[in-house]
Amino acid sequence: MAVLLIAGSPTERSRSAALLDAVAQRLQFRGVQSEKLLIRDLSPQALILADFGHPTISQAVGRVAKADVVVVATPVYKAAYSGVLKVFLDLLPQTGLQGKTVLPLATGGSPNHMLALDYALRPVLQSLGAKHILPGIYATDAQVAVTESGAYEVSAEIGLRLDEAVDTLIRDVLPAAEVHTKRFAPVHFSQVRCSV
Repeated sequence: MAVLLIAGSPTERSRSAALLDAVAQRLQFRGVQSEKLLIRDLSPQALILADFGHPTISQAVGRVAKADVVVVATPVYKAAYSGVLKVFLDLLPQTGLQGKTVLPLATGGSPNHMLALDYALRPVLQSLGAKHILPGIYATDAQVAVTESGAYEVSAEIGLRLDEAVDTLIRDVLPAAEVHTKRFAPVHFSQVRCSV
């Protein structure tokens, strides 16, 4: 299972990036590796000018294409997801998320912007052909607090919701055959014994 974590914050350290890190840790704990794509590291000029041929853009779009699962995290600005994320999503092909499971994450100053996930981000993800969009997780500034050392710490409540989301991702995306082969070795029919 290929998991791509997309950081849609224009700043290097942010609460939405902390949510992504928390998801990555939970995936790793369950034996699933993930990669992170920081949109802020892509060429700003190529993003704004929609330069599809620019190496950073074509590589980023290719990484999305290879992923089975995409986790998108964004801060909420002006009751919508970040402009940096918007510009990147606009560069994806119309079927850029086709067949993929997507987990949207967002952070904002207050609970008042919680609906930005459903009314702003979810329609764009659906228009890009996502197979399954999990219920989004929204965290306020108080739920992703800054510690004395300057790091971000996810609250227990948000941590539980992230646990559930990661469990759902793994359950929904891992093919049933893969789950069975991990538990039982295949048995050839000639080895089957039955008594009557």
